[in-house]
Amino acid sequence: MIYNVLEMLEKDVRERPGAVAFGDPDGVITYGELKKKADAAATFLIPKLHAAGGRTVTHGCEPVAFYLEKSCTAMAGMLGAVSARGFYSVLDPRQPSVRTEKILETLSPKVLLTDEANEEKARALQFSGEIFRLDALFSTAPDEELLAAVRAEALDTDPLYVNFTSGSTGLPKGVAVCHRSVIEFIDHFTRIFGIREDDILANQAPFDFDVSVKDIYSGLMAGARVQLIPREYFSSPTVLMDYLSVKKATVLIWAVSAMCFVSIMNGLDYRTPETVRLVMFSGEVMPVKQLKIWQKYLPDAVYVNLYGPTEITCNCTYYILDRAFEGTDVIPAGRPFPNEKVFLLGDDDREVTEKEQQGEICVCGTCLALGYYRDAERTAAAFMPNPLNHDFTEMMYRTGDIGKYDADGLLIYVSRKDFQIKHLGHRIELGEIENNAMAAEGVSRACCLYDADRKRLLLFYTGGRDKTELMHELRTTLPQFMLPNALYPLEEMPMTKNGKIDRKQLEEAYKAGRH
Repeated sequence: MIYNVLEMLEKDVRERPGAVAFGDPDGVITYGELKKKADAAATFLIPKLHAAGGRTVTHGCEPVAFYLEKSCTAMAGMLGAVSARGFYSVLDPRQPSVRTEKILETLSPKVLLTDEANEEKARALQFSGEIFRLDALFSTAPDEELLAAVRAEALDTDPLYVNFTSGSTGLPKGVAVCHRSVIEFIDHFTRIFGIREDDILANQAPFDFDVSVKDIYSGLMAGARVQLIPREYFSSPTVLMDYLSVKKATVLIWAVSAMCFVSIMNGLDYRTPETVRLVMFSGEVMPVKQLKIWQKYLPDAVYVNLYGPTEITCNCTYYILDRAFEGTDVIPAGRPFPNEKVFLLGDDDREVTEKEQQGEICVCGTCLALGYYRDAERTAAAFMPNPLNHDFTEMMYRTGDIGKYDADGLLIYVSRKDFQIKHLGHRIELGEIENNAMAAEGVSRACCLYDADRKRLLLFYTGGRDKTELMHELRTTLPQFMLPNALYPLEEMPMTKNGKIDRKQLEEAYKAGRH
């Protein structure tokens, strides 16, 4: 039993200190080098985070903000923050400074770490704490006695990271996740999918996105290598596929949008990374048409659909694809990971167990996040006692997602609660319209919005299909009341920073252009 993620690193150092832990286009860092740099950074940070009255005391876990792009060096700094009994929060230097400052206001860190490329922007932020260049920390001589004293006070319920997601009020929500949740999830994750020390995990997600948690800690748990892919490679399919092939990637744990970028841009046709044996995807519903392209080029790989929001530590269900999917088929969200209870609640807070009946997906277990950092109100609205348990307080998270069970008892993701609308007297899932559109020839991605004021269904799509032809085809697959009232072909679909279709941007563009 381990209680702190640093124990994963320490085991790797004992067993294979010279093995590569992380790689990026600038070089690699071994497990031994990673620990040495993390210890140096921690020794520098401890008095900055915990000093009081001239001595070091730790009454809790302190935030450390990182304002930089992902790299081997950033990884060493993040683990250094953890070793100092801090938790890390990575801020995207490409996002507007106003948003960054809102996050810093909520986080209120004493220290912000940056690099040479982003130092000028970091110092221009409205921030009252101390700002340091990360590389300067690594020259500190590690103080083993100090590190041991701080570790002795650490708890497995200490936050490990806080990832900020968008909030409906315009204020980002910081999801705080503890060591215990990550350790347990990653232990099951690596065992179920057979991630091993000879694997090379090609990390797609930025460090402020929870998909990266699976890469980072699966690598540390298994003693594998994590190869970081710069985000700009995902705008150049030839560069990306060359990188995967040259680095001999074996495992992809990617957002659906990243996989669709490769298939839509014919990346696999240019070059296929034939060493890939395991492909896992999450974040959105995977279009079957795009999945089939991947399966055509990598027919022997195992494909896995992962489901779950950030608030339950990455994922709560999985489905290992064991059959072919066609047309408008929906890939199941699957079954729960061990020690996670996933169930459906109806509008009356009664459990939904009947096949094909819909309910809100709710989750209980060690996987639950600690809540939203310094945001008690929004935490209470999403994390609450399970109404099915009348014997003791069992906390659950309401995902806001609608699901159902198929004939085999597998969970099917239907849509967000927000995407279920009432139109012409009919209850409609916008996802069903999108799924039918993406099954049509010449459509790569689709997003359906509802103009409640005008009672109009709006379909935005990419792929070059003629509007009239697409509407004609949809008439053969959708009932009259589900047919879009307007179709909008796009050159490309706007995306959020976390790689999902940006519905808000589509809505704003529509409102700005209508008469």
